[in-house]
Amino acid sequence: MARPDHGTNRFAAARDELLDSVLAPTRDERIRSALRRVPREEFVLPGQVADAYKNVALPIGDGQTISQPLIVEQMTTALQVSSGDRVLEIGTGSGYQAAILSLLVSEVITVELIPRLVDESRARLGRLGYENVRVLQSIGPLGWPQESPYDGIIVTAGAPNIPLHLLEQLAVDRCMVVPVGLIGKQELLLVTKQGNGHNIENLGACAFVPLIGQDAWPPEFD
Repeated sequence: MARPDHGTNRFAAARDELLDSVLAPTRDERIRSALRRVPREEFVLPGQVADAYKNVALPIGDGQTISQPLIVEQMTTALQVSSGDRVLEIGTGSGYQAAILSLLVSEVITVELIPRLVDESRARLGRLGYENVRVLQSIGPLGWPQESPYDGIIVTAGAPNIPLHLLEQLAVDRCMVVPVGLIGKQELLLVTKQGNGHNIENLGACAFVPLIGQDAWPPEFD
């Protein structure tokens, strides 16, 4: 499959400045290339386009956000994916993180709770040519267990605890990246599944919208 490349446009200078300043420590050239090639301006609201390459989270409606580029880079790097991997994303949002991952792995399955975001991100990713991403409406159990195990799981919403139902969907010796903690204040955890349990590495403070559903916050906390 031909990989989309949207790197040459009027936002190229702003994108390069972001990569060369805020994201300068990124040593994985595959991830740098993906961040350069995915047009973040296509994944934000029309009124936010001018801010697309600022290192900030931006609102996308329904109380959701597109994560700041530094967090996207950090989570993607921590996941340690390879070109043949299948990755599960929890919380599609506008589809930006899924687009980044699509350039690094064989397939991305991304699930979203909000129907509007499902429809819009599916259409957007299709229009931009990210053919190895499947956007699915979140139903029932957290994640997408019927196609597990996955080579990596990335959670783009904050959970009160490590979601054990997601850990069950992860292949042994592979990683899940998940924000865990209080609403509005979490620690980004790298959870590596092992044969007799799991190992946890704290990657630092972060703040995500709350995860809703099984192993997460009830809807009234959203």
